[in-house]
Amino acid sequence: MEFEFGGGYVLRRALREDHPAINLVCLRTGNSGRDATAREDDPDLLGLIYSVPYQVLEPDFAFVVEGPNGVCGYILGTPDSAAFYERAGREWFPPLAARLADPGPDESRWRGSDWARRAIHHPEFIYPEALHEWPAHGHIDLLQETRGKGIGRRGMRYLMTKLREAGAQGMHLHVSPKNLGAQAFYRTLGFSVVQHPSLPRDTVFMAAVL
Repeated sequence: MEFEFGGGYVLRRALREDHPAINLVCLRTGNSGRDATAREDDPDLLGLIYSVPYQVLEPDFAFVVEGPNGVCGYILGTPDSAAFYERAGREWFPPLAARLADPGPDESRWRGSDWARRAIHHPEFIYPEALHEWPAHGHIDLLQETRGKGIGRRGMRYLMTKLREAGAQGMHLHVSPKNLGAQAFYRTLGFSVVQHPSLPRDTVFMAAVL
Protein backbone atom coordinates (compact mmCIF):
# COMPACT_ATOMS: atom_id res chain seq x y z
CA MET A 1 0.00 0.00 0.00
CA GLU A 2 1.27 3.48 -0.87
CA PHE A 3 -1.15 5.51 1.29
CA GLU A 4 -4.74 5.84 2.43
CA PHE A 5 -7.10 8.52 1.14
CA GLY A 6 -9.66 7.94 3.88
CA GLY A 7 -13.18 6.64 3.63
CA GLY A 8 -11.93 3.17 2.77
CA TYR A 9 -10.00 4.29 -0.33
CA VAL A 10 -6.30 3.50 -0.76
CA LEU A 11 -3.65 3.93 -3.42
CA ARG A 12 -1.55 0.85 -4.08
CA ARG A 13 0.76 -0.57 -6.72
CA ALA A 14 -1.11 -2.06 -9.67
CA LEU A 15 -0.65 -5.80 -10.17
CA ARG A 16 -1.15 -8.17 -13.09
CA GLU A 17 -4.23 -9.57 -11.43
CA ASP A 18 -5.73 -6.06 -11.59
CA HIS A 19 -5.86 -6.12 -15.40
CA PRO A 20 -9.59 -7.00 -15.64
CA ALA A 21 -10.48 -4.22 -13.19
CA ILE A 22 -8.22 -1.74 -15.02
CA ASN A 23 -9.91 -2.65 -18.30
CA LEU A 24 -13.31 -2.06 -16.72
CA VAL A 25 -12.36 1.37 -15.34
CA CYS A 26 -10.99 2.35 -18.74
CA LEU A 27 -14.21 1.25 -20.42
CA ARG A 28 -16.44 3.04 -17.93
CA THR A 29 -14.50 6.30 -18.41
CA GLY A 30 -13.59 5.82 -22.07
CA ASN A 31 -16.05 8.28 -23.61
CA SER A 32 -14.36 11.56 -22.63
CA GLY A 33 -14.71 10.61 -18.96
CA ARG A 34 -18.12 8.98 -19.38
CA ASP A 35 -19.12 5.34 -19.79
CA ALA A 36 -18.24 3.85 -23.20
CA THR A 37 -19.84 0.45 -22.58
CA ALA A 38 -22.69 0.95 -25.06
CA ARG A 39 -20.24 1.94 -27.80
CA GLU A 40 -17.87 -1.02 -27.64
CA ASP A 41 -18.39 -4.65 -28.63
CA ASP A 42 -15.13 -5.76 -26.96
CA PRO A 43 -15.02 -4.38 -23.40
CA ASP A 44 -11.30 -5.01 -22.89
CA LEU A 45 -9.71 -3.26 -25.86
CA LEU A 46 -9.67 0.29 -24.46
CA GLY A 47 -7.78 -0.87 -21.40
CA LEU A 48 -5.41 -2.99 -23.48
CA ILE A 49 -4.54 0.08 -25.54
CA TYR A 50 -4.49 2.88 -22.98
CA SER A 51 -4.00 1.43 -19.48
CA VAL A 52 -2.75 -2.11 -19.00
CA PRO A 53 0.53 -1.55 -20.92
CA TYR A 54 1.68 0.78 -18.15
CA GLN A 55 1.31 -1.90 -15.51
CA VAL A 56 3.27 -4.34 -17.69
CA LEU A 57 5.99 -2.01 -19.02
CA GLU A 58 6.24 0.58 -16.20
CA PRO A 59 5.12 -1.21 -13.00
CA ASP A 60 6.96 1.26 -10.74
CA PHE A 61 4.65 4.05 -11.96
CA ALA A 62 1.36 2.16 -12.17
CA PHE A 63 -1.12 2.52 -9.30
CA VAL A 64 -4.75 1.66 -8.67
CA VAL A 65 -7.26 3.28 -6.36
CA GLU A 66 -9.05 0.61 -4.36
CA GLY A 67 -12.23 1.36 -2.45
CA PRO A 68 -14.89 -0.51 -0.51
CA ASN A 69 -16.19 -2.03 -3.78
CA GLY A 70 -12.80 -2.89 -5.29
CA VAL A 71 -10.63 -1.11 -7.85
CA CYS A 72 -12.31 2.14 -8.85
CA GLY A 73 -9.55 4.04 -10.59
CA TYR A 74 -5.95 4.08 -11.73
CA ILE A 75 -3.07 6.51 -12.00
CA LEU A 76 -0.41 5.52 -14.53
CA GLY A 77 2.71 7.03 -16.02
CA THR A 78 6.19 6.75 -17.42
CA PRO A 79 9.20 9.03 -16.90
CA ASP A 80 10.47 8.43 -20.47
CA SER A 81 7.82 8.61 -23.17
CA ALA A 82 10.22 7.79 -26.02
CA ALA A 83 11.43 4.58 -24.35
CA PHE A 84 7.90 3.57 -23.36
CA TYR A 85 6.51 3.99 -26.86
CA GLU A 86 9.42 2.08 -28.36
CA ARG A 87 8.82 -0.87 -26.05
CA ALA A 88 5.06 -0.75 -26.52
CA GLY A 89 5.44 -0.85 -30.28
CA ARG A 90 7.91 -3.72 -30.11
CA GLU A 91 6.64 -5.83 -27.20
CA TRP A 92 3.02 -5.00 -26.42
CA PHE A 93 1.00 -4.36 -29.56
CA PRO A 94 2.27 -7.09 -31.94
CA PRO A 95 1.00 -9.99 -29.76
CA LEU A 96 -2.38 -8.25 -29.41
CA ALA A 97 -2.62 -7.66 -33.14
CA ALA A 98 -1.81 -11.30 -33.84
CA ARG A 99 -5.11 -12.40 -32.28
CA LEU A 100 -7.34 -9.68 -33.73
CA ALA A 101 -8.46 -9.12 -37.30
CA ASP A 102 -7.53 -5.76 -38.82
CA PRO A 103 -10.83 -4.11 -39.90
CA GLY A 104 -9.01 -2.08 -42.56
CA PRO A 105 -8.66 1.67 -43.10
CA ASP A 106 -12.20 2.43 -44.31
CA GLU A 107 -13.83 4.04 -41.26
CA SER A 108 -17.26 3.92 -42.88
CA ARG A 109 -17.16 0.14 -42.52
CA TRP A 110 -16.10 0.11 -38.87
CA ARG A 111 -18.55 -1.16 -36.29
CA GLY A 112 -18.34 -1.37 -32.51
CA SER A 113 -14.71 -1.66 -31.41
CA ASP A 114 -13.27 -1.81 -34.93
CA TRP A 115 -11.59 1.54 -34.32
CA ALA A 116 -9.70 -0.04 -31.40
CA ARG A 117 -8.76 -3.14 -33.40
CA ARG A 118 -7.39 -0.84 -36.10
CA ALA A 119 -5.45 1.13 -33.47
CA ILE A 120 -3.89 -2.07 -32.14
CA HIS A 121 -2.74 -3.07 -35.63
CA HIS A 122 -1.48 0.44 -36.37
CA PRO A 123 -0.63 2.08 -33.02
CA GLU A 124 0.00 5.80 -33.09
CA PHE A 125 2.46 7.20 -30.57
CA ILE A 126 2.25 10.98 -30.39
CA TYR A 127 5.51 12.37 -29.09
CA PRO A 128 6.82 15.07 -31.45
CA GLU A 129 9.73 17.32 -30.57
CA ALA A 130 7.30 19.95 -29.29
CA LEU A 131 6.67 17.72 -26.25
CA HIS A 132 10.26 16.69 -25.52
CA GLU A 133 10.63 19.43 -22.90
CA TRP A 134 8.19 17.37 -20.81
CA PRO A 135 9.39 13.75 -21.35
CA ALA A 136 7.13 12.03 -18.81
CA HIS A 137 3.45 11.42 -19.42
CA GLY A 138 0.59 9.90 -17.49
CA HIS A 139 -3.06 8.93 -17.31
CA ILE A 140 -5.67 9.05 -14.58
CA ASP A 141 -9.19 7.64 -14.75
CA LEU A 142 -11.54 7.45 -11.77
CA LEU A 143 -15.04 6.06 -11.48
CA GLN A 144 -17.77 8.42 -10.31
CA GLU A 145 -17.75 7.06 -6.74
CA THR A 146 -14.23 8.42 -6.17
CA ARG A 147 -14.80 11.95 -7.41
CA GLY A 148 -15.03 14.94 -5.16
CA LYS A 149 -12.91 13.34 -2.44
CA GLY A 150 -9.49 14.76 -3.36
CA ILE A 151 -8.35 11.35 -4.56
CA GLY A 152 -7.44 12.51 -8.06
CA ARG A 153 -5.45 15.51 -6.87
CA ARG A 154 -3.48 13.59 -4.23
CA GLY A 155 -2.92 10.63 -6.51
CA MET A 156 -1.65 12.74 -9.38
CA ARG A 157 0.68 14.66 -7.10
CA TYR A 158 2.04 11.34 -5.87
CA LEU A 159 2.68 10.15 -9.43
CA MET A 160 4.28 13.46 -10.35
CA THR A 161 6.64 13.15 -7.37
CA LYS A 162 7.58 9.61 -8.41
CA LEU A 163 8.29 10.73 -11.96
CA ARG A 164 10.40 13.64 -10.76
CA GLU A 165 12.39 11.33 -8.47
CA ALA A 166 13.02 9.10 -11.50
CA GLY A 167 14.67 12.04 -13.28
CA ALA A 168 11.86 13.49 -15.40
CA GLN A 169 11.94 17.28 -15.54
CA GLY A 170 8.45 17.69 -16.98
CA MET A 171 5.25 15.81 -17.76
CA HIS A 172 2.66 16.05 -20.52
CA LEU A 173 -0.88 14.74 -20.89
CA HIS A 174 -3.27 13.99 -23.74
CA VAL A 175 -6.78 15.26 -22.95
CA SER A 176 -10.00 15.01 -24.93
CA PRO A 177 -11.18 18.44 -26.13
CA LYS A 178 -14.65 17.44 -24.88
CA ASN A 179 -13.47 16.71 -21.36
CA LEU A 180 -13.48 20.21 -19.96
CA GLY A 181 -13.64 18.94 -16.40
CA ALA A 182 -10.34 17.08 -16.85
CA GLN A 183 -8.71 20.13 -18.37
CA ALA A 184 -9.76 22.25 -15.40
CA PHE A 185 -8.55 19.57 -12.99
CA TYR A 186 -5.10 19.45 -14.60
CA ARG A 187 -4.82 23.23 -14.43
CA THR A 188 -5.16 23.03 -10.65
CA LEU A 189 -2.07 20.77 -10.70
CA GLY A 190 -0.01 23.31 -12.65
CA PHE A 191 -0.59 22.04 -16.19
CA SER A 192 -1.19 24.41 -19.09
CA VAL A 193 -2.07 23.86 -22.73
CA VAL A 194 0.79 23.31 -25.19
CA GLN A 195 0.19 24.74 -28.64
CA HIS A 196 2.40 23.89 -31.60
CA PRO A 197 1.73 23.28 -35.32
CA SER A 198 3.17 19.75 -35.07
CA LEU A 199 0.56 18.64 -32.53
CA PRO A 200 -2.68 16.98 -33.69
CA ARG A 201 -5.71 19.25 -33.46
CA ASP A 202 -8.08 16.53 -32.23
CA THR A 203 -6.35 16.30 -28.84
CA VAL A 204 -5.53 18.89 -26.18
CA PHE A 205 -1.95 18.61 -24.91
CA MET A 206 -1.14 19.93 -21.45
CA ALA A 207 2.23 20.03 -19.71
CA ALA A 208 3.85 20.97 -16.40
CA VAL A 209 7.34 21.22 -14.95
CA LEU A 210 7.88 18.57 -12.28
